[in-house]
Amino acid sequence: MNVYDFDGTIFDGDCSIGFAFFCMNHHPTMWITFFPKALTNLILYKIGKRNRATMMRKHFVFLNKDNLPDFDRLIKKYWKKNIKKIPKWYLKQRKKDDLIISASPTCIIGPIAKKLGVNYVATEYDREFGVLVDNMMFAKGKSRYMIDHGFPVIENFYSDSLTDTPIALCAEKAHLVTNHAQTVEDWPHLDKETMRTVKKKINYGWNIHL
Repeated sequence: MNVYDFDGTIFDGDCSIGFAFFCMNHHPTMWITFFPKALTNLILYKIGKRNRATMMRKHFVFLNKDNLPDFDRLIKKYWKKNIKKIPKWYLKQRKKDDLIISASPTCIIGPIAKKLGVNYVATEYDREFGVLVDNMMFAKGKSRYMIDHGFPVIENFYSDSLTDTPIALCAEKAHLVTNHAQTVEDWPHLDKETMRTVKKKINYGWNIHL
């Protein structure tokens, strides 16, 4: 089984941010009701005043059923327009037992994964109640998923982020994807300096609560 991160790995960009802008362009009032709050939310996260779970939950609020009643129509249009951002190198090697594991919400990842004909697991966000359902698929969350599923054999793992090093270490071969999801390289050697970077990235924004 080959395992892939999604955003920045087999998709050029961040689909949850991209879909938010897509929705704002279709619902211009969201530029007033959602965008200023989303920008403040991101800034608070970047300066360490908001943890990642809170940041993600407050970003995903635009997906709530009351805020986006035409979600099904828009997500179809979004992926029809943006499927071209899936890189050719991935399409050439895609297999039915591929697993996409992503921090983006299942309601956004699910439709494209089904279109590609592959398996997926992503952050479960309840669009009715506006809450994360205890499985944020970022860094530690991805590793926890693999542990809970008995360390399935991973032949190749692909990601654009060193935060996924714990899964990379479990794979027979790991690959770092760069250059807007176009360049695939071997995972970097984990010397002391690199490991310090890895730990910083994994722990960033997890322990601060508002």
